[in-house]
Amino acid sequence: MIKTAVIGYGLSAKTFHLPFIVQQPELELVAISSTKPELISDYPLLQRYQNGDELIRLSDAELVVISSPNDSHYPLAKQALLAGKHVLVEKPFVLTEAQGRELFKLAEKLQLQLFVYHNRRFDGDFLTLQQLLGSNELGAIRYFESHFDRFRPVPRPRWREQQGVGTGILYDLGPHLIDQAIALFGVPEAVTARCRALRQGSETVDYFHLLLHYADKEVVLHSSPFSALPTTRFILQGDNGSYHKTGLDPQEDALRAGQKPLGENWGLESEALYGVVAKADGQRTYPTLAGNYQLFYQHLVAALQQGKASPVSVTQALQGIRLIELAQQSQQLGRTVTF
Repeated sequence: MIKTAVIGYGLSAKTFHLPFIVQQPELELVAISSTKPELISDYPLLQRYQNGDELIRLSDAELVVISSPNDSHYPLAKQALLAGKHVLVEKPFVLTEAQGRELFKLAEKLQLQLFVYHNRRFDGDFLTLQQLLGSNELGAIRYFESHFDRFRPVPRPRWREQQGVGTGILYDLGPHLIDQAIALFGVPEAVTARCRALRQGSETVDYFHLLLHYADKEVVLHSSPFSALPTTRFILQGDNGSYHKTGLDPQEDALRAGQKPLGENWGLESEALYGVVAKADGQRTYPTLAGNYQLFYQHLVAALQQGKASPVSVTQALQGIRLIELAQQSQQLGRTVTF
């Protein structure tokens, strides 16, 4: 059993980490830290700490999961590594590529594992997209569009939407779309980006539109807070046909509703939300595969215990952060920047 501790007890920890840690037989949840430890009512028998620093120094955890605010990821991950613990960091991994390189070099030096959490590689729609690409049914891909839109026209009083380092939608939803694009196509040759605060009273970026320029294709990554109607999730276009998908993977809503990630129906999407493949001879529904965030933790355990590959490679983790930096640079300069 790998003794595991979680830093932070917000939405990320409660929704995307704890339900899967407790279901993973090789992991033993031993501690949680929160600035309000009295709220940790779901896990009364665990060690509780006021903050991440205290947890790292005093707990006997072998693996530390960091799900605290973005600007704390780098210092906490560094402290945990220096304390001899393996580390899993919630996205965004760090705020700069330089920070990421430093942490990976430190982990290698100390012979420890450093993981980056990109659970949406295990969304059902993304797994379906990979299946479709693998079949080559659409031919050579020339255009890909990926959205993560919401209807949140009024800013909320939470740290993600307040002015500060590492806040805003580019650091919140951007890592999901960027990581998926890198997993599918690698890094682009250049980036053109618009990253803006469009809501009245917004203190940080709440809208982005990224154009990733590849030698043989164009990729669009988009997030808007003004999408009141069901919007596009994926558009994939090739020289043999195209694929169109709306709706989001159902796992997050199920987890927020208190469901446990168990059973044969976990991660299954309603047939009404299945995507459509269209070609010259007509179109047909393309069933969505079941999503399963548990797979991330299964791969993590295999990496720790069997020496298998990390769920997200070092190279791709660093490339994702670099793309965020380039998007910000493109917005500031008002032009396309090369990778």
